[in-house]
Amino acid sequence: MSFDYNTQRKRMALPEYGRNVLKMIEHVKTIRDPEERNQAARTIIQIMGNLNPNLREVTDFRHKLWDHIMIIADFDLDVDSPYPAPDRRKLDAKPNKVPYHNGEIKYSHYGRIVPALIEAAAKMEDGEEKDYLTTLILNQMKKDYLTWNKATVADEIIIRDLADMSGNRLKVPENFRMPDVRDLLAQPKSKTLGKHQGRSQDKYQGRPGKQNKKKHKNGY
Repeated sequence: MSFDYNTQRKRMALPEYGRNVLKMIEHVKTIRDPEERNQAARTIIQIMGNLNPNLREVTDFRHKLWDHIMIIADFDLDVDSPYPAPDRRKLDAKPNKVPYHNGEIKYSHYGRIVPALIEAAAKMEDGEEKDYLTTLILNQMKKDYLTWNKATVADEIIIRDLADMSGNRLKVPENFRMPDVRDLLAQPKSKTLGKHQGRSQDKYQGRPGKQNKKKHKNGY
């Protein structure tokens, strides 16, 4: 007994339509009468639309279906399509390579955003805005360090890294104190929980229990 495995069958360009649609399209190619062949192709288009109903949300979905039938037929289907066949060269063309920045990161735990912020702050004129941005950078650096290290870190290390990364162009603002580890990593409290707790307290506060109600009713 021989088995017909998918790996031995013809490759499907759009497998989401299933192999039966491919077989129907291959059969249409063998129909000699043009009118009958066109009618069969339109019937397959309706079947494809039912198999892929999400295309109905796409603008001009029938155009998309006719493109798909031509792709499944390997662009070898002689029918009167109401739309021009898709350009095979565009479909086979490889996408452009996405350029990646391959530069080395000296402090990987700070990522790329912190060095970019440091460079932007270093170019600013001295003043309150530069000092404020520097404090934000220091806070973010400490938080990034703790996220990476999962332990405490001395503020002197963060200040040293800032000086190194900025080329000594950024200084810690006067009277600035870095936040404590607990403040940086503290989990926000659930407002919903506090809200329900408040309702629960309001619901039962000042209300007598069942036993008190009974005594009050009987006059005791």
